[in-house]
Amino acid sequence: MSASLPHRRQVIAGLGLAGLGAAARASGDPVVRTVAGPVRGLADAGLSVFKGIRYGGPPARFQPPRPPTPWRDPAPALAYGAASIQRGAEPNQSEDCLFLNVWTPAADRAARPVMVYIHGGAYATGSGSAPLYDGAALARRGDVVVVTVNHRLGPFGYLYLSRLCPGFEDAGNVGMLDLVLALHWVRDNIARFGGDPERVMLFGQSGGGAKIATLMAMPAAKGLFHRAATMSGQQLTASGPTNATRRAQSLLDALKVEPGDLASVPPARILEAASAIDPVIGSGGIYFGPVLDERSLTRHPFYPDAPPQSADIPMMIGNTHDETRGFFSDPAMYALTWDALPGKLIPNLRVDIDPLLVIRRYRELYPHYSPSDVFFAATTAARSWRAAIVEAELRAAQGSPAFVYQLDFPSPFDGGKWGAPHTFDIPLVFGNLAAPGSITGTGPQARALSERMMDSFIALARSGDPNHAGLPPWEPYDLARRQTMVWDVTPRLVDDPRGAERRLFEKVPFIQQGT
Repeated sequence: MSASLPHRRQVIAGLGLAGLGAAARASGDPVVRTVAGPVRGLADAGLSVFKGIRYGGPPARFQPPRPPTPWRDPAPALAYGAASIQRGAEPNQSEDCLFLNVWTPAADRAARPVMVYIHGGAYATGSGSAPLYDGAALARRGDVVVVTVNHRLGPFGYLYLSRLCPGFEDAGNVGMLDLVLALHWVRDNIARFGGDPERVMLFGQSGGGAKIATLMAMPAAKGLFHRAATMSGQQLTASGPTNATRRAQSLLDALKVEPGDLASVPPARILEAASAIDPVIGSGGIYFGPVLDERSLTRHPFYPDAPPQSADIPMMIGNTHDETRGFFSDPAMYALTWDALPGKLIPNLRVDIDPLLVIRRYRELYPHYSPSDVFFAATTAARSWRAAIVEAELRAAQGSPAFVYQLDFPSPFDGGKWGAPHTFDIPLVFGNLAAPGSITGTGPQARALSERMMDSFIALARSGDPNHAGLPPWEPYDLARRQTMVWDVTPRLVDDPRGAERRLFEKVPFIQQGT
């Protein structure tokens, strides 16, 4: 991907941009020379902010990304770039979506730690433009450079066509290759924005964490980042090529087209076809995610072991105590009866275990739990927390540092019924407690916890160790003690929290849904 960079540097060097510094001083807005061309950002309350920087050219559908065509005049970087085509209400969607955003204390050569956030939404929705991901508070507090990224999603990023159509051998992982290209951009440009290309941390929640786990096993990503933090997002296995081919064929059948015609099908039709029943899972829309294609991805991310190529990367692995409360808004799920509970558990545990055994054990462990409490606790432990434990165990077996956390601090909203649900750690880590979508509240306890969590992520980015003066000592996870930082009003290091729940589910194999 970087073969053309020396030529592009020569092009930029000859553009005669000596007057940019004076122009920036005159307007008050920062201008930075990137490898592809100059960009003009915005001075905002002590930060320099650049939104919508192009890191890739308009991508050809189902093909690997390409660097952008160099430009001469300063390109405005004042508004977020387009998000990937996707279902849902994400604004400003386009197949031309390879943009990133930068918040920096100064566009100088100060070599600050770099924190690159990869958004969630599985591999199907979202963008780096959500208010929750605004990097200003984090950049100010930690004197760090924050980057958020857009990339191709859903069938546009992960439709595996290698067995169906010559010329599309990389289609199953172009969404991941977009992220690799974005990391090349960081490596080649971030020093001009005040960042240190040798101290790049990836952090991401849900699908963002899964993408990070996948990047940890991609040879093309080796050396492009140096720390990793996953928040409620794990990827043990990728989709196998046979299942991925079945999914591609299901999409083609729904569209009633041949593989060679896909490049000209309107995006809206492709999205509509992707809502067909998944031929592997048997429900929902078609799953799209990274594929073991033997090209970009030659092993599963965390199977059969932790990826050796990332063994030297310090890693944080976190989850929230009540993950699945963030997935169910139906009031009926909060008023389950004991009779209804087994039927609700069966399709939602995502492991094959006797639901009556699960219910009996939870009632022994937590006699005060209601049926709904048991449902959310068991589904969190079986489907959302389980893969994080496996990743931590594999890192410990490898002898690689893994700092594990569990967020217990509960949301004050709706009488506390949400607990600490999926996505709850995002505003705490970014310091965006009042942003749309946050349910942390803005009280003193939430603010104090947010500051501690921000400082740990910043410390990991800065030194590879999340410890700081505001915490009890945070030890790496090992198989003897399973040390876990429990984030609450008073953070504490706990050995094997919810150990009985962990042991209940470790008796059955876990297969990541979709793979």
